[in-house]
Amino acid sequence: MLTKESIVQKLKERGLRITPQRLSIIDVLVKKGHLHPSASFIYNEAKKKGIPLSLSSVYENIKELCRYKIIKSLEFDGRENRCEANLGEHINLICEHCGKIIDYELPVSINQTDVAKRTGFMITHNRLEYYGYCAECTKGKGWPISDHKPLGAPL
Repeated sequence: MLTKESIVQKLKERGLRITPQRLSIIDVLVKKGHLHPSASFIYNEAKKKGIPLSLSSVYENIKELCRYKIIKSLEFDGRENRCEANLGEHINLICEHCGKIIDYELPVSINQTDVAKRTGFMITHNRLEYYGYCAECTKGKGWPISDHKPLGAPL
């Protein structure tokens, strides 16, 4: 679980300064991380605290937190990049209508060490995504989930 204290501790261990701007960004990531916030969302939320902050400093801090593997950056074609605070194995369910990203925990863990040993592939990071439509976007549209065939299912 991502906490403000755990992030601050990791930054201290690496000799990085803890500034009011950085703390306001960390607060947003901890409180709103489940929303997979974008840099502009983080900027707008952090600005509400009245601390002087620029959008470029938000981008730089996100980059730094990613570099130290405290968060992940989710990059997309045609839409704004988002931040992910959940570093555990999971699937990102991405709604193609509203853009919401929902974490779905995997029922079984994939052993990356085993995959690397079997294939000789050096894994640096992973990301698993399913695209479709969230329950709120399908509600009232006549698209019952039970009528949808999963990818690869026989028709």
